[in-house]
Amino acid sequence: TLTHLIFFAKQVQEDLNKKMLDGLLEFVKKSAASFWCRDDDWMSRMRASEIPTAALVLGVNMPDHTITFESMTELLHDSLTPFVASVQAKECTAMKQLMQKVLQRLMGTNVMVDEDEAEADLGFHTRDCPQKRVNCSLSALCDWYQSATKKSPVKSPRKRLSSSQSEFLQSPPVVVIFRDLEAFSPQVLQDFILVCSQYVHQLPLVFIFGIATSPSTIQRMLPHSVSSLLCIELFQSLSCTQHLATIIDKLFLTSKFHFKFSAKVLQVLVGIFLYHDFSVCNFIKGLQLSLLEHFHSQPLSVLCCHKQEALVHAQQLNDRDVERIQQLPSFMRYVEEQVPEEQVQLLTSSEHVKGVCQKLLKSLHKYHKNFYPALRCLHVLTSILPKYPLGKQIRELYVLCLEKKVWETQEYDSAMQLIRMLAKDELVTCLQKCVEILTFCKSKKLKKVGQQLEGSAENRPVPPSEGNTLEVDHHALLLHPFCVPAKYTLYASTIKCINHLHHPYSSFNYSFQTLLEMKECRRTRRKTPYEILRNAVVDYIDNLVKTHLYPPESQPLYEVWYYSSSGTVRRHLNATPRTSIQTALSHPYCYLQNDSGIISSAAPDICIIYKLHLECGRLINLYDWLEAYATVATAAEGKDPSAIEGGKVDELKHARFIRAVSELEFLGFVKSTKQKTDHVARLTWGGC
Repeated sequence: TLTHLIFFAKQVQEDLNKKMLDGLLEFVKKSAASFWCRDDDWMSRMRASEIPTAALVLGVNMPDHTITFESMTELLHDSLTPFVASVQAKECTAMKQLMQKVLQRLMGTNVMVDEDEAEADLGFHTRDCPQKRVNCSLSALCDWYQSATKKSPVKSPRKRLSSSQSEFLQSPPVVVIFRDLEAFSPQVLQDFILVCSQYVHQLPLVFIFGIATSPSTIQRMLPHSVSSLLCIELFQSLSCTQHLATIIDKLFLTSKFHFKFSAKVLQVLVGIFLYHDFSVCNFIKGLQLSLLEHFHSQPLSVLCCHKQEALVHAQQLNDRDVERIQQLPSFMRYVEEQVPEEQVQLLTSSEHVKGVCQKLLKSLHKYHKNFYPALRCLHVLTSILPKYPLGKQIRELYVLCLEKKVWETQEYDSAMQLIRMLAKDELVTCLQKCVEILTFCKSKKLKKVGQQLEGSAENRPVPPSEGNTLEVDHHALLLHPFCVPAKYTLYASTIKCINHLHHPYSSFNYSFQTLLEMKECRRTRRKTPYEILRNAVVDYIDNLVKTHLYPPESQPLYEVWYYSSSGTVRRHLNATPRTSIQTALSHPYCYLQNDSGIISSAAPDICIIYKLHLECGRLINLYDWLEAYATVATAAEGKDPSAIEGGKVDELKHARFIRAVSELEFLGFVKSTKQKTDHVARLTWGGC
């Protein structure tokens, strides 16, 4: 289950990036083809002096970029060119390092810069020929490229290309990927682009910029004289929230995968995503952790599998597993609902429990087959309502349905009232979407529901004509009571109300009795065919919700599928560094396999310093602190602490003390102060 689920999640991520990566590949192909097929006109010569550059706007979900660039590099290698160099800002702080990394990854050899030379005259040595010296420059790269493409022909890519696309395979493009453009030094980037522009006629260079924020970053980092050397084409990936919505839709809102989250666990994972890193990869890691925790902590998770396998496992349960089933809260509630004779059998007979367990597992599978299509239909109807009473995203509605009976909430009542006011076009569009959802579901019962809704969607209200009543807004009648065409007949009660008006356009002359009569007219007037049909459809959807959207906790044996330990997930994924550091410093024996709770020789220096600083006030005297540390450290070594009284602390302990205080300052527990030169200020209150 774990392997299949993780593989499917990775496949979903690759499919989301497929459109962008295919467009990028096509851009590189066109750039390489235009390099070798230049015309003699002025526009082609101007275009040939520019470096083709793809600007990939990937969003702020930085942890996910690694997978995107790995897929991109693999796609370029398999389909187009072996000459791909990917660089990051942290390894290219200077022009010398950037040039070294690019050449090293393109040539496939270790490049070492000669530090004795000036930066303008860069050099490198290879491991195979340590005595041979080659200039680390683009001219050397051009010479190497010419020899590499002539002497050893480039291997054909795995994918078969057409004849027009394979013309430039003998001289494939050289792609340089800047994975985090915003982090690069603008001066380093400018110098590299200026140098590369001098060799654009000899080398088929293509740049790829990975951008996390906005395309305007290029204009901000590069002056016009440099950016004009680039021929930039923009590629936009899906937002991270769209990625998350797709992952939840494909992995959780389906009966294909049986492992599920409780509402609290899903809220924790989504909260970490929205408020910390926007990383879908980290969300999937949380899914992996929850899956492992569930199968490790819940022995009955062996029943969390396909229906036929689960029925076999249920029949093979041992007595201890049967006891675990009997102790499940959902099963205990099920037992309480049975007649006394059945209760006795469920509490005493293991074979009877196994048989009932098989029946309940079938019911659980059927419940999920009906739950998700009904959930999607409700979301289709409520996602177009103003202010989104049940949430804009389907995951919000899903969490609400997991927590409670959704039809008992005030938000649901508001949504139903708004649905009863939908216009014809909006309602028909929603019904058509519901029909599509129910048509492709696996439940035969819901397929019949879809057929009935399809019939409702095909019925149209009768258009106004002579002899038919006209659906007129009551407020419009109040303001313009005689603007109704004569060919439309109104209800007698409505006409009676209008006759009470003193003036057709004077709403201030209405008496209180007149307004009451109008309200009664509005309440008692006959409904139009469309209103009758709309109310029938809404009642039908309401009954569908109340039948199939019961929360999972209402189902016996739901604990087999649902993981609900939100505290464990939060503790592992949403760590609190301050608490963890204080625990490690106060109780080092928990980490050092030492059972004693006192300061001992096994405690590191920083732990001794930390515990001593807890005994001080707001300002700590460094000399007193040093003496206290020396006393503890000397006693831990088995020596007499009184031997250092009145004497000097040896240099080794003094150095260890200074290092420990520096580490404590780095962690934010103390800081230097100008109040007293030989003191530090304490930044914490109390112990752990």
